[in-house]
Amino acid sequence: MTETESLKSGGGPEGVAIIIGAGPAGITAAYELAHRSKIKPIILEKSDVIGGLARTINYKGNRIDIGPHRFFSKSDRVMDWWMSLMPIEKGNGTSHTISYQNKSRTVEAKASADPSQDENVMLAVQRRTRIYFMRKFFDYPISLKLETFTNLGFLKSMRIGFSYLRSAAFPIKPEENLEQFITNRFGRELYLTFFKSYTEKVWGIPCDKISAAWGAQRIKGLSIIKAVTHAAKQIFAKAGDMRQKGTETSLVEQFFYPKHGTGSMWEEAAQRTEERGGEIHKNKEVKEILIEGNRITGVRVKDSVTNEEKVYNGDYFFSSMPVKELVQDFKTNVPADVRAIGDGLVYRDFVEVGVLVNRLKIFDETPSGKKLISDNWIYIQEPDVLMGRLQIYNNWGDYMIADPTKVWLGAEYFCNEGDEVWNLSDAKTIELCKDELERMGIADKADFLDAMVIRMPKTYPGYFGTYDRFDELQKYIDQFENLFLVGRNGMHKYNNQDHSMLTSMVAVDNILNGIKTKENIWDVNTEMEYHEEKT
Repeated sequence: MTETESLKSGGGPEGVAIIIGAGPAGITAAYELAHRSKIKPIILEKSDVIGGLARTINYKGNRIDIGPHRFFSKSDRVMDWWMSLMPIEKGNGTSHTISYQNKSRTVEAKASADPSQDENVMLAVQRRTRIYFMRKFFDYPISLKLETFTNLGFLKSMRIGFSYLRSAAFPIKPEENLEQFITNRFGRELYLTFFKSYTEKVWGIPCDKISAAWGAQRIKGLSIIKAVTHAAKQIFAKAGDMRQKGTETSLVEQFFYPKHGTGSMWEEAAQRTEERGGEIHKNKEVKEILIEGNRITGVRVKDSVTNEEKVYNGDYFFSSMPVKELVQDFKTNVPADVRAIGDGLVYRDFVEVGVLVNRLKIFDETPSGKKLISDNWIYIQEPDVLMGRLQIYNNWGDYMIADPTKVWLGAEYFCNEGDEVWNLSDAKTIELCKDELERMGIADKADFLDAMVIRMPKTYPGYFGTYDRFDELQKYIDQFENLFLVGRNGMHKYNNQDHSMLTSMVAVDNILNGIKTKENIWDVNTEMEYHEEKT
């Protein structure tokens, strides 16, 4: 089945599909079923909003996402899916040309694709991401240019260079943990300078306790050689490459982004799913998975508003809920070792502070004077603060902020649910953010206007705990022929939203084509075409 053919509505199997979770994976599964089959999708969402980790929150006209979500994919299928829901903003004239892999494609900008007039429009955004370290800016990924060496100093630069050559000549084997993985690709000195403290800030444990599989999932082929090669190509490359399939994702320089934030894409997809007969039920927490033999027959859910319980029966089941919780909801006949693996899975949680300020103390020098820095987000690698990343939402589009003369920030903290950072009151969390932004020389407290706090549990599935035995758990769950694990938490796999979407698309393909294996679903983001970065 071609990608174009797969998007056609049609016949085939009938019945009901129960979909747990209204994030990108769950909504994609429902949309695909509603538009391509006679199977009725019913989404059960635990919270009172849709979008999951890709939701957008509107705070007094200022919009904020749960972390950065770029609309870029090496999959034509995903790119076409997005563009079918939201037209691209008008370019110069009536069309927008996208170039990739020596090919080009012209997307006609319809009259409705005018962001000044219409709501659901995809903007073309230029990416800039940097590292803030030693109170200085460094390119991300690290580039080998004069400014980098000047910031680091001569002796530090020399140590990094010789350390890289040593690692290239004598790589660590076998490569078992993340520290070894990064050292082999960048050298130990660069690892200690730019990777160790930040990665441990993100995950809360030493890098030598994190599986090398995390690097294989998120860093893959990126290396000093790749960064240098990319920089050289940019001298001769043409602008406008929005698919950039030959480019490591960490090097991608352009992407699309919905006018009103990531969440508006999923709200639009959800609405179109309901228009085709799909159902979305919010505040429904799954409490039990009902099993007969090797099939799931239903789920028992509790309404968090009314406390009423109800059983939803179905023919097919998609789960994007955390695997740990899914296994706990298997109430009977779960082998003790499988239950132990599920209980031992670890997650990293997330607190974001939306901060409105008059101005920043950091800026770009331009021929016309000082301007707001053009970064979409900044990696905060300063070891003396807890903040891990800083979004500048003004640079995600003019429609993310109510007053463009102000600066709308998203300060991100990585934590564990129940720890000191997680348990801080909103007021103390905001005060922590203010203190750290001022200490780093990014903003003065006197310029703070307003702030709000978001807490998001189970944002990042951890590649430690019992993860090294995850294949045993996967094998057990895959025996239930009508149960499909999809998405980041559903598969305990650090997927981007396009990979999460693809897992659902492939699962629907399998149902409609009578394919019983689950391997092609698990292969998403391990096959070459789906990879972010892969040698």
